[in-house]
Amino acid sequence: MRKIYLCVAAMYLGMVASYGQTKPVKDSSNYKSKELTFDEVNFVSAYYNQNGNNSAVTGGIGTEKLNDFANTFDVQLSKYGKNVRKNTFLFELGVDHYTSASSDKIDPYSISSASRQDTRVYPSLNWTNSDDNSGNAFGFTASYSHEFDYQSFGGGFNLTRVSKNKNTQFDFKLQAFLDTWKVILPVELRPPGYGSGSNRDDNRPVDYKPRNSFSTSFSLSQVLTTRMQVLLVVEPSYQHGLLATKYQRDYFTDGSERVENLPDNRYKLPIGLRLNYFLDDHFIVRAFYRYYMDNWGIRAHTAELEVPVKLTSFVSVSPFYRYSTQNGTRYFKPYGQHDPTDIYYTSDYDLSKLHSNFIGANIRLSPPGGVFGLPQLNSFELRYGHYIRSTGLNSNIVTLALKFK
Repeated sequence: MRKIYLCVAAMYLGMVASYGQTKPVKDSSNYKSKELTFDEVNFVSAYYNQNGNNSAVTGGIGTEKLNDFANTFDVQLSKYGKNVRKNTFLFELGVDHYTSASSDKIDPYSISSASRQDTRVYPSLNWTNSDDNSGNAFGFTASYSHEFDYQSFGGGFNLTRVSKNKNTQFDFKLQAFLDTWKVILPVELRPPGYGSGSNRDDNRPVDYKPRNSFSTSFSLSQVLTTRMQVLLVVEPSYQHGLLATKYQRDYFTDGSERVENLPDNRYKLPIGLRLNYFLDDHFIVRAFYRYYMDNWGIRAHTAELEVPVKLTSFVSVSPFYRYSTQNGTRYFKPYGQHDPTDIYYTSDYDLSKLHSNFIGANIRLSPPGGVFGLPQLNSFELRYGHYIRSTGLNSNIVTLALKFK
């Protein structure tokens, strides 16, 4: 039941894998092993904390303090089929644990509600079939996620097409997530006999509502020169079902109080443009711009600049800065300012007018002999970012990523 305003970085953490003996490879440059082989293992750990004073749970005022410890682990295996096409299997397991002071205010009279802390588990499996010569590929993904107040089943399809000269690449992705949400209400707004939603100490019934999400992604990358590459991404999506968070309160000018209410459908259209420019052997400039719009009236602009600097052949440092500005939804008003005649209403500052700054740096080690003298440890990355928002929210995130090959 968390609301993390700055997404925890999706990098990867690693573990040392055990290697069994493999059969000797035939002495032929055209031979492709048909045995299932290990490619790599990634393991990521990230710690995120935030503070603010605009909690949507209490109507746009109150603590937003939250801590999240996120971990992901993935294993990639591959084998070649009879037609010499490569089959890649990627298994990922994510486990997040958080504590949220604002969620604890769903029932402020309890010592500590069941929603104050929770653990999210989300495994996924992807299969991709690719041609090493052409670069063309297609694949499918299945995923599952479970948390205190919801469960989700996901599926996806991905397609890649590469031009003959390898300078142009088109990628297409299609994803669907079928979610079921437990409708948890603030304690003072629960009908007689309605439960708290805690399976541990309350057997009274609660409602369950669906929320289905469908998204596509179209991206086109082009090598313009030996130094410059561009990428255009368009990612339309649609959501239908329970899109309001029913344990979030809204307060009105007549003194009344209700649970958040928002339309049951939402269309989103982000359009992004990325430019990579290789200045020389030591400097790369990575620039990114994204425009976002939806049918709730939100319009947003995001610009990011990252400059990786290669200090040595195996050590690089990448400072980055991101600025975002957003016009809020027509349904947002601060605490106590909603009109009683409004049909839709929210005091969630994620949906308000705002601007934000995100600044930090990443350091990466990838020596040819392995990091810290471990031959299997291919790379080590440490990333830190600090986020400041005009609404008063601020956060920090530290991410450690290890790759084993």
